[in-house]
Amino acid sequence: MIVSGFTLFVIALLVFALALVLLGVRTVPQGQEWTVERFGRYTRTLQPGLHLLIPLIDRIGRKQSMMETVLDVPSQEVITRDNAMVTVDGVVFFQVIDAAKASYEVNNLELAILNLTMTNVRTVMGSMDLDELLSQRDQINARLLTVVDEATSPWGVKVTRIEIRDIQPPRDLVDSMARQMKAERDRRASILEAEGQRQAAILRAEGAKQAAILQAEGRREAAFRDAEARERAAQAEAEATRQVSEAIANGSVQAINYFVAQRYVEALTAVAAAPNQKVLFMPLEAASLIGAIGGIAEIARDAFPNRPAPNHPAPPAAPSAPPRGPWSQGDVKGNP
Repeated sequence: MIVSGFTLFVIALLVFALALVLLGVRTVPQGQEWTVERFGRYTRTLQPGLHLLIPLIDRIGRKQSMMETVLDVPSQEVITRDNAMVTVDGVVFFQVIDAAKASYEVNNLELAILNLTMTNVRTVMGSMDLDELLSQRDQINARLLTVVDEATSPWGVKVTRIEIRDIQPPRDLVDSMARQMKAERDRRASILEAEGQRQAAILRAEGAKQAAILQAEGRREAAFRDAEARERAAQAEAEATRQVSEAIANGSVQAINYFVAQRYVEALTAVAAAPNQKVLFMPLEAASLIGAIGGIAEIARDAFPNRPAPNHPAPPAAPSAPPRGPWSQGDVKGNP
């Protein structure tokens, strides 16, 4: 079967029309925006989804990613305000906000952002001392973000973060900083040790003071009580003496005998109880002790007149005062 020329033309026309339709259909993926140019001029921006273009008239201009993008800032040397050279690198996070501006306001957007960041890193960090550079990294990041974001705003770009990743001072400078840090720590340790010794000395002095005060208070209380005890003993002794004196004044010889005998017996008891007494000197008139005991017996008979007398005879009364004469050594031995 022979196909006529008209039929071939119709078929070719249909194929061409289908090709044009296919050329005019565009699908924009999620996270991207495409610009449309008509005869080389920007007309509109295609959002994610299916779109129809006029074939041979409209075409896709630039394809921009609307997702946040990260750029590595290469290492560079920076001279600080105190003439210290450090090596610095970092990262930049940015996001395209306006696809048309990002496409037509700047050429090679990523390179522009990268160079702008590097120059501002040198500017910001060069105006700071090395100590500030190492200790105030957050302030450096904030200043860089403010400057770079303001500079890239006309490009339809939002710089979200700028982070200084590493700061490397020279090796000799690092060694000097380590020695300085060690000296500073030694100084702090010495101060803390001296402060501890000072506190310990203060506490020991306070303790000694309190101990001395308590000892003085104890001695004062003991002296007070000793004085009170001596006073009461003196009062008791005075009362006993007074009663004996009254008895003597009333003519009672038995009171004198009792008083003397009591003291005599107490003295002998104390001498016999002493551990270092082996030899005892006594007067020749040893019967005076017996006479004193006899005086006690007479006192007892006077005190109890109705009590029957014992069967054995009473011991002879001692003389009123033993004569003074020579002393002899007796062999009376007491147990230690």
